[in-house]
Amino acid sequence: MNTPAKRHKMRVLAELAAKAAGPGEEVRGSAYELMLAQLAEHKRTLRKIQSTERKIEAKAKMLPDFEEYVTGALEGGQGAHDLVLTTLMVWYFDVGNWTRGLEIAAYALAHGLVLPDQYDRALPTLLIDESATAAAKGQLVGDEALRVLAEVDQLTATHDAPDQARAKLFKAIGYALIGKTPTHEPDITTLDETKARMAMEKLQRAHELFAQVGVKKDMERLERRIKAAPSTN
Repeated sequence: MNTPAKRHKMRVLAELAAKAAGPGEEVRGSAYELMLAQLAEHKRTLRKIQSTERKIEAKAKMLPDFEEYVTGALEGGQGAHDLVLTTLMVWYFDVGNWTRGLEIAAYALAHGLVLPDQYDRALPTLLIDESATAAAKGQLVGDEALRVLAEVDQLTATHDAPDQARAKLFKAIGYALIGKTPTHEPDITTLDETKARMAMEKLQRAHELFAQVGVKKDMERLERRIKAAPSTN
């Protein structure tokens, strides 16, 4: 798929295959089979790599092979099971392409797609875990962290997930609001009052869901900041 014509053909074939398979069925067709074979080849390569960092670097180089398929599959998708899409979704998260990964995730959740067997979590839990962990490690920061975490919260709000996982998500959102990262401890006294109240709400909810989530000290600091705000009366 190294020419515009071949890329266009793959996108069209992927869209047609996705349109031809109804909810609960599995996508079939030449485009899907080709991508499954390509995915299997790449997985064999990844199994030979021991370093997690190098595996992520390898995935970043592999993902462009699937871009046209992903576009076509999402445009034509009717909710059929697609192991290529759901596997690539996780790979996009691994390499930090949250926009593309969440685009697939929204489709997968809307149609009740399941993850491949090698992933031992339900899709909503995986989304929550991956995004919260990325934020906790400083891989998601600033406005991007707020955008991604808010989207994950919205996408998974009506889905079942462990309280502990959900607590970590609310903790991550609260920390993103105050600008706390593994390498930066914000000055709470200068924090905007509106953000302080929003962060407090998220951290309180995190603590309610899982008392050992580790937010009590930050809640105390936020409480002092909120109490110190000028009265509006």
